[in-house]
Amino acid sequence: MGLVTRKKVFSIMALCAMVGLLLFPVVVSLPSLAIGADAADAEKKDEAKVEKGRDVYYKTEGIVVGAPAPKTVDGPKDYPRYNFESRVLLWFANQQHLYYGSFVLAVPIFCMVVEFMGVVTKDKALAKRYDQLAYDFIKISLTAYSLTAVLGGILIFTFLTLYPAFFGYLSSIFRPVMHIYALMFVAESGTLYIYYYGWDKMREGFLKWIHLSMSVILNVIGTLLMFLANSWIGFMMSPAGVDEQGRFLGNIWHVLHTALWNPLNLHRILGNMAFGGGVVAAYAAYKFLASKTDEDRAHYDWMGYIAMALGVAFLIPLPFAGYWLMREVYAYRQQMGITLMGGLLAWLFIIQATMIGILFLSTNYYLWQAMGRMRGAEKYQRYIKYLVFLLACGYLVFITPHTMVMTPAELKAMGGQQHPVLGNYGVMSAKNGGINVIITTTVLSFVWYMRGNKVSTVSWSKFGNIFMGCFFFFAYVNIIGLAIYGYYIPANVRVGLSVPQVATTLSCLFFMFALNSVMMKGAKQMGPIEWGKISARSQYALIMLATAFTWMMGLMGYIRSSVRLFWHVNEIMRDNSPWAYTHTVGFAANMISFNVLFFWISILFVFWLGSLAAKKAPAGAKADVPGSAAPQPAGSH
Repeated sequence: MGLVTRKKVFSIMALCAMVGLLLFPVVVSLPSLAIGADAADAEKKDEAKVEKGRDVYYKTEGIVVGAPAPKTVDGPKDYPRYNFESRVLLWFANQQHLYYGSFVLAVPIFCMVVEFMGVVTKDKALAKRYDQLAYDFIKISLTAYSLTAVLGGILIFTFLTLYPAFFGYLSSIFRPVMHIYALMFVAESGTLYIYYYGWDKMREGFLKWIHLSMSVILNVIGTLLMFLANSWIGFMMSPAGVDEQGRFLGNIWHVLHTALWNPLNLHRILGNMAFGGGVVAAYAAYKFLASKTDEDRAHYDWMGYIAMALGVAFLIPLPFAGYWLMREVYAYRQQMGITLMGGLLAWLFIIQATMIGILFLSTNYYLWQAMGRMRGAEKYQRYIKYLVFLLACGYLVFITPHTMVMTPAELKAMGGQQHPVLGNYGVMSAKNGGINVIITTTVLSFVWYMRGNKVSTVSWSKFGNIFMGCFFFFAYVNIIGLAIYGYYIPANVRVGLSVPQVATTLSCLFFMFALNSVMMKGAKQMGPIEWGKISARSQYALIMLATAFTWMMGLMGYIRSSVRLFWHVNEIMRDNSPWAYTHTVGFAANMISFNVLFFWISILFVFWLGSLAAKKAPAGAKADVPGSAAPQPAGSH
């Protein structure tokens, strides 16, 4: 048997092993998933003796097959104490596991995208660069994956020792899928290591396509894992599949598919991708700043740009996914929505808005700095001050609160709880306008960056440029006009205006990107992109971007958890621990900041470990990066 044939056999066997690992948890768990069917059969045989309950969300009847939610008491049995607030320990363990889990779920998706770009491109040199970049991505996540597993074990241990009654109840409800989750984790570990260590043996031709297929399987497993984890959060916020006493009614799909499961899944997919892009971009920035040679600076400059572009691509739709989640929260329990947006936790949303604004400002600043490495991009520099003006106006409106926490003296001095002028900018009508202006401006910055060193050669380029200018102009007019119009209509009608505003922003994103790509096809280049010739300030902007992502993830996790107030499982299992209260904003901010600091210190250690086993990129792959006239990565560059 020849070498090539042996490699093909090995690759097919590896792919089959991955498929087997993917299906193994489901096959093993079929008997447990059939518990509902067994219960239905039992109902037919002896209906008179079967106790039934009504689903608290789906309102359907089901056979009671679980124990009621325990009524805990403040004592060592239900809430063991170790001279420290148990909730803070759990908070720390949960947040660190979430950070690393998000990172190792996002990076393989980036890897799959970049590897696919390398496979389909016809330029061999560029294909090698993409392949090396994808390998760098997966290499970074490998050490982090082991740490994620360790943190997962610490999290379960923390639950068992500090909240045994609550964890026991949650385990009883999710028992049919608990071992699926564990087996899926094992399956993901197996696929990841096969994928990583099979890289060198499957670099060419048919074998490369098999290797790419492995990345698809790897990401399917990772996404399913995240969906299962999200079902626990959804159940705690909006329980289903149980009756009023919290007894499981035999339908595991109802338990998984709660009112908030779908929006949570979408929101966390986008959030994880944006976060993963930010962390990889920060890694590239760190390596860029520490590089000793132009070759390394060029490589990590390019890597940082790709990671930033992928992360921001998922950041742009993230606010819209957030709106959908909040809308479903309101639809499920209006009181929860009021607590979030207009009550106890409302000030944290002001901080969240501030962080979102910082994310977009950092992204735009990086793009403007990045134009400096392109000959011909000078023509856009004189217009950047107008983008700064638009971003600043949108940002200031977006972060302005409607009401403020004040002392009686301050209230008296201001004449009320709302500022007579600024208070008008704190309503949702203005805020929707503000964030859509920010996003549209970011899209415009990307379009300028994509055409920075190019001149369109299509015959209708003049008409195309005028059309693009008019499209963006009327997009701004529409977004701002609808924001102003919202002041003159009832609140229930005003909410509907967010739809055309979002549609306008997305139109700019998709139509203008598509039109720009068509116009730039075969464009005349003013000069190559000089990778590595970018200011150090731009790299600090990438680090700022990643830090803001991390801080905002911690903040949103705290908000989502706190909205349950004194419930472990909303309206089903009450929290009777001594810590069943909401912390002050100051304490929450300190705790979130500590988690962010710990994560970045630990991830730097992970980066350092990865550098010990660093695999050098092929000399040819790096050598042609700076000043190369080769096809550009990620869209136009």
